[in-house]
Amino acid sequence: QVQLVESGGGLVQPGGSLRLSCEASGFTVSGYAMAWHRQTPGKERELVALIASGGHSNYPDSVRGRFTISVDTAKTPVYLQIANLKPDHTAVYYCNRTIGGIWGQGTQVTVSS
Repeated sequence: QVQLVESGGGLVQPGGSLRLSCEASGFTVSGYAMAWHRQTPGKERELVALIASGGHSNYPDSVRGRFTISVDTAKTPVYLQIANLKPDHTAVYYCNRTIGGIWGQGTQVTVSS
C-alpha cells in the first residue's frame, strides 16, 4: 500500500528549528519527485519545497534560505528542515508524492512563545 506518514511537528519557540520527516511505504522515494506543502486555516495549501528524483530542489522565494528538503536515499524519509522559525510558519505541513497525488495526513507546526 502506498502511504506517506509525516512526523516531527510540535510547539516551537520563535527562532528555533525543526526537522519534519515523511516516511514512505509502498514505493521508493528516490524514484519520484517529492514535495512539502503547508496549509493554514482558510488558506489554500501552499508548496514550500520540491525535490526532483535526481536530487535538484526548488523553493518559493518566501521560504528559500530557511527551508531545506532532502531525501535519505538509503532509507525512505523525506525531510524538511526549517530554520529560524517564525510565528507565520505555523501551519499543518504535508508531504506529497507529486505523481499520483499521494498525500500524508499532515503534521502540525506551531511557532509561539
